[in-house]
Amino acid sequence: MNRYRITLQDGTSEQINGANAYSQEGAMTTFFQTDADRRVIDSWSTRIASFRTTEVMAIRRCDIS
Repeated sequence: MNRYRITLQDGTSEQINGANAYSQEGAMTTFFQTDADRRVIDSWSTRIASFRTTEVMAIRRCDIS
């Protein structure tokens, strides 16, 4: 399972569990859970969380064993 840790402009950080891909959608950066180990975002992907792109300072992927 994967997770992402994002750092926002105000210095706070958020952890998104279960997401294995992310993409910018207009003004938002959205994290997705995709089918199996594919990292392709398609109509079968599930949106996990979204953040305003202008507020995101860093995105780090953390693999969980």
